[in-house]
Amino acid sequence: MKEEVHKKNWPPEEAIPTEAKLCDMFEASRVTVRQAIQVLVQEGLLYKIQGSGTYVKGSKIEHNIYSLRSFTEEMEALEKDIANEVVDFRLVVPEEHIRSVLEMEEGEKAFFVRRQRIVDGTPFVLEDTWLPVRLFPDLSYETMQGSKYDYIENKKKQTIKESYQEVVPILPDPDIQELLALEEVVPILKVQLYSRLADATIFEYSELYFKSDEYKFTIVARRERGF
Repeated sequence: MKEEVHKKNWPPEEAIPTEAKLCDMFEASRVTVRQAIQVLVQEGLLYKIQGSGTYVKGSKIEHNIYSLRSFTEEMEALEKDIANEVVDFRLVVPEEHIRSVLEMEEGEKAFFVRRQRIVDGTPFVLEDTWLPVRLFPDLSYETMQGSKYDYIENKKKQTIKESYQEVVPILPDPDIQELLALEEVVPILKVQLYSRLADATIFEYSELYFKSDEYKFTIVARRERGF
């Protein structure tokens, strides 16, 4: 089976043959075939979609942490078919640690938005975002179905300056596992970030959950010469 993947007889992102066909191909029992599939899933050569089947893993999407681009911009550059599914959109009084990051007063409200970021029909990222109402009083459900950064820069005429990000591996809780279409509990990457406008105003706090088998994060480090 591994040879079929490496020789591209099974193309990336295509479904592999059914278990019955694999049993015939390799003259193996169904138990052996299932064990082999599980090993290749763990090795990252295959992946499963609940209710659909098992597929050959394509190349991971590379995210440069030092490049401040929206998810939409990143995927459009790769010519991917993207969609934003707004799972939750409501007014909340954020928890104290979020209010502190956003420099909000006690009792001040923010929009909380949970979005599934879907690429080529597959959930890739789950995003939880808090945005102060005082900065974006006209923010709408429809706006968040598109690009948040496009709304801020082109409609609100604000300049986004920088983002501070922390990446940590976690085990997802059941609702995140379901929204990312993970068949089993596997480690994922959580990014906690806040972003500033050109006038130093912190305009968002976000927690993003990335499927570690779909994404890789890269950092370019440059050596500074001493004197």
